[in-house]
Amino acid sequence: MSSKMTTWKLQPMRRAAVCLVAISASLPAHSAGPIDEAYIRSLAAPGKTVLVMEYYDGEQKVTGRKGFASASGFRAISATEFRVDANLTVHLFGIEPCKSDMVNLKEDFAGSCEDYARQGLETLLQSPRVIYCRAFVSETGAQAQDATCYGYYNYPGSLDSIDMLEEQLVSLGTHRIATRPDGTPARADLNEAEVIGRKGYGMWADPRVAGQ
Repeated sequence: MSSKMTTWKLQPMRRAAVCLVAISASLPAHSAGPIDEAYIRSLAAPGKTVLVMEYYDGEQKVTGRKGFASASGFRAISATEFRVDANLTVHLFGIEPCKSDMVNLKEDFAGSCEDYARQGLETLLQSPRVIYCRAFVSETGAQAQDATCYGYYNYPGSLDSIDMLEEQLVSLGTHRIATRPDGTPARADLNEAEVIGRKGYGMWADPRVAGQ
């Protein structure tokens, strides 16, 4: 993958899930406020997939941005991670695949939960013009960074959409909300998305998953 880092000034696929859910303040990226969709669209570049990492401090202020552009896009390396370049991997915060194996007869899938979830992430990474990610300032410089990310998908005349990747994956049932050590959900803002997935989409088509 050819990936070129660029400097960004501070400035203001088709739809995969059934619906979008509200953004809450359970993740620092969310507490930074609503995304600026006009800004995200302005980042698009012909023939490239653009990725922007945006970092926030405890006062919900942007402390910096890093930009990347690739002619071949960005690829999933696990169920919840994709590689940006040799020095940066993005980890989608607060979601996970189910455990062990699963079966979804409608999709003719039988295999590991990890493989199914990775395929879901790969699908969302296939065609965004822009991937916009928010992370804590403490993630700056880390090789693997926890973040929440949005994809801008544009098909002239048919679709112009900015969707949260985690939200889409959980709605489709390729992923579920991860839990903290105390058993509470890591992403309460995704509860409604998981309700959608549990209606029988993806992993939830296998009754064994509900018992995990």
